[in-house]
Amino acid sequence: MSDSEDEAVERQVKLVMVGAPQVGKTSLAVRYTQDMFNKTYQASMGVDFYLKRLVLGNERNVNVQIWDVAGSALTGKMTDKYLYGAHAILFVYDVTNGISLDTLQEWVAAARRAARAQERPPILALVANKADMEHVRQVKSERHHRFASENVMGSYVVSAKTGEGVALSFQKVVAELLGVRLTKAEQEQQQPVVTAEIDTFQEAALAKVPPFGSTSMSSVCSLM
Repeated sequence: MSDSEDEAVERQVKLVMVGAPQVGKTSLAVRYTQDMFNKTYQASMGVDFYLKRLVLGNERNVNVQIWDVAGSALTGKMTDKYLYGAHAILFVYDVTNGISLDTLQEWVAAARRAARAQERPPILALVANKADMEHVRQVKSERHHRFASENVMGSYVVSAKTGEGVALSFQKVVAELLGVRLTKAEQEQQQPVVTAEIDTFQEAALAKVPPFGSTSMSSVCSLM
């Protein structure tokens, strides 16, 4: 088979996402593959699969298989099977939950055990999710980078909610696997336009506010 024919063959890439429950692994997979975000939390059971087809470099057709492993799987019997054969493992945590980063150390140990049976070890990447919640961040940047450095991982900060950095992080991981250098234009194409949500008061709502000194009181609880 010639080099040109080899490049035309669809390449299979297995990416595995691991981390504690509720850090946003499923949201990241859905954002990348479907460009959607669901505010309702649904716990994963076992492993869910997602697929993304893309072209990188010189007409390289890539079939990206994303394995979304449930956080509860860490103590299960199938963990090694989920991790085996992974070309890359994305360790996801929630920047507003420091414990979710601590938990990743156990996932790192599990990944290393599974990698012993592989001829080529997987690429490792640390993914900090919920970057849009900077005002309640618990994990400082220094701690993030120290964890990534100590475990020889790539480093990414993303937001499944806004889409910030999601597509680009996946794209960079796949490009590293295939030895493809992304151009500046290709990287910019993966950056979404992020818009901020602004709460505004409506005139109708203001009209219902009782005058100062009134004994009539009301309370409103808004859950975002």
